Amino acid sequence: MHPHRFARRAALVAATAAVVVVPLTHNGKRADAIAGPTLPTNDLEAMLALTGAQVAPMKTPVFVRAPRLTAAPRAHCRRGKPLMGLQGRVDQAAVNSPAAAHGWTCNLTTVAHYPTPGGFRVWRYTDPSGRVCAYYDTSFVTPANLVSVAGGPSLGVEVLDVTHPAHPVHTATLTSLAMLAPHESLNLNTKRGLLAAEVGNGLTLPSSFAVYDVRHDCRHPRLLSQLAVPTGHESGFSPDGRTFYAAGGAGYISAIDLADPRHPRTIWRGAYYSHGLNVSADGKTLYQTDPINGNLGILDVSQIQKRVTHPKVHDISRITWKPVSIPQNTVPFMSHGHHYLLEFDEFAFRFNPVTVDDAPGAARILNIDDPRHPRITSDIRLAVQMPRTHAKVHNDPSELPNQILGYSMHYCGLPRLVNPKIVACSAINSGLRVFDISHPAHPREVAYYVSPPKAGPGLNLAPSDVALSQPAFDPARREIYYTDAVSGFYVLRLSASAWPR
Repeated sequence: MHPHRFARRAALVAATAAVVVVPLTHNGKRADAIAGPTLPTNDLEAMLALTGAQVAPMKTPVFVRAPRLTAAPRAHCRRGKPLMGLQGRVDQAAVNSPAAAHGWTCNLTTVAHYPTPGGFRVWRYTDPSGRVCAYYDTSFVTPANLVSVAGGPSLGVEVLDVTHPAHPVHTATLTSLAMLAPHESLNLNTKRGLLAAEVGNGLTLPSSFAVYDVRHDCRHPRLLSQLAVPTGHESGFSPDGRTFYAAGGAGYISAIDLADPRHPRTIWRGAYYSHGLNVSADGKTLYQTDPINGNLGILDVSQIQKRVTHPKVHDISRITWKPVSIPQNTVPFMSHGHHYLLEFDEFAFRFNPVTVDDAPGAARILNIDDPRHPRITSDIRLAVQMPRTHAKVHNDPSELPNQILGYSMHYCGLPRLVNPKIVACSAINSGLRVFDISHPAHPREVAYYVSPPKAGPGLNLAPSDVALSQPAFDPARREIYYTDAVSGFYVLRLSASAWPR
């Protein structure tokens, strides 16, 4: 995007980026609450005005003990231009240094870069003809739409031909209503070649769902249908591609039947506070994150999967942990014959009670061999995300309010769902971080890429890396696709020594 276009859009974010910190106490300790400007109806105040009576019956969350909180061992950089100092920290001296012009790398090399800034999700797909495409939203390009419908639409969803990953070619921009404001809902089902999203923003909006066919030619997705749904924010796809779950943080989860994607229909609706959604391999279990109360629900959705008339959904279990911030999403996977759930929080902030306490939720691995009794196997976090350290870095450069948003995980992804070996996570201010999870109880960092903090026009605030996106993978090439909200789309290659055999 041209800088002058970005500057005009950046002016819209002034009201939403400004925050006022006021003191209060929480659990007997000083904490910080955030007070901000009044937003248009049906945004933040509508979310916080919901009462428990509007939420479907749930189990009371069980507090799950976790291993002692520690940072993952830092990466040993055999190649690249590493960033010295505290693991994950990019301070003012680093941003001012000559190295900032190229960013910092550890065991990752840049294969390609496409300059249009990205938002929250990146997907990779190979169609039956062998063409390879990448899809990503540009939600963050219009930053005001993250929290308010008044912020206007984004550029849409970008489509790149990455058959030759070193030379991505732009082939289309999807501009249906859902693709103009998908927030974190952009989702791909590779089995059926369906790309879908619903209208959403940082909170929730009355929504429109859209589904595209990418199977016939991934470079030119074909709009198949659109459907109104109550609220939008994020989503989940059943692995068989027959059910799309639309989620709204202050509204509902809607199950949309896509047996015939030209004629989608809503077959179930439940009133849940819901952020991210993911679905088990058999389609019978839904993993739902509650952003308001800070917990994780494992739900039985077998009747939806079986297409029972008037299906019933119920909690199998519901848990919370310390520290928890805003649970973002999950990815179920298997390793060494055991069932696990990768869960990742965002920010250092809680809605209920309203709390800012410098305790980023980061990521964790849960053992779900018994889904009635999940247990935390390990935490995945950087040294800069440790609570005592996080409290000392508020003055580091950041495009976003640093105490509540900076130096926190946002999205994580796996290259495969059986013995994935690695996980890659976008970390605000800290770039893309890659961890070896060959032994789920002992994750360790193996690589990172911090994009040049001054590479794009940004939000006219302090320049920094704004890695927010869910990454995608090409395991055969050891490549990772992700976007930075300032500088664009990247194809990165992980060194052979860092990708576990």
